[in-house]
This record gives sequence, C-alpha cells and structure tokens, in this order.
Amino acid sequence: MSATAHRYEDAVARYFEAWNAEDPAARAKAVVVAWTEDGGYTDPLADVRGHEGIAVVIAAAREQFPGFAFRLTGVVDGHHDIARFSWELVSTADGSAPVAGSDVITLDGQDRIRAVLGFLDRVPAGA
Repeated sequence: MSATAHRYEDAVARYFEAWNAEDPAARAKAVVVAWTEDGGYTDPLADVRGHEGIAVVIAAAREQFPGFAFRLTGVVDGHHDIARFSWELVSTADGSAPVAGSDVITLDGQDRIRAVLGFLDRVPAGA
C-alpha cells in the first residue's frame, strides 16, 4: 500500500475514533486530533464548524443511538486532498446496522480534516 493510501486511511481511522469515543473528554481530544481548528462537518442534519460544534454533533448522534458504533464498509478511496468512504452504524448488541452513509473529506497539509460532506444512505423511519 502506498504512503498516499495510508494518508487517507489514517485520516478516516481518526475520524471514526472521534465518532466512536463514548467519553466526552476522549471525544473532544479525538476531534482535535482529527479536524483542523476551523474544520467543518455537513450532512443533511447538521452544518457546523470548529471542534466544539463537531463534538456536539457527535455527542447528539451517540445519544440518539446508544450502544452503537460506526464502522467502515468497503475501502477508502482518495486522491489529492480528498477521500471518500462508506460506513454503517452498528449495534454492539445484535450487529444490526440501521443507519448507513457515505462521506467525502478534504484534508489539510498535515492530514487533518478540513471538511466533511456526509450523505445518509439508510436511515430508520422516525430517526
């Protein structure tokens, strides 16, 4: 695997570390490691900038889906400073995955996320 491919995979791994952090302090730290200070997150349900805003969005998702974890599905594909990947939100109790999506991220020169553009591919009714 090339160093370029590792760049994208490592950024996505840090992204999932932030989304899967259960403890608020660990989550805040993971967001700082993964995103630039002015980084953004946009999906159909949110549009925020900065570490605090991103941590709030993640906390809200974790509260809505307790006992779930985000996991990569497929491979990370990237070029230049852009990567795309798909994910599922999986129950740690029964393995069900009611939510799935695809994200596109842009990276800065230190491989931190500048922006996330998220798409929800599967969402349960009423969520």
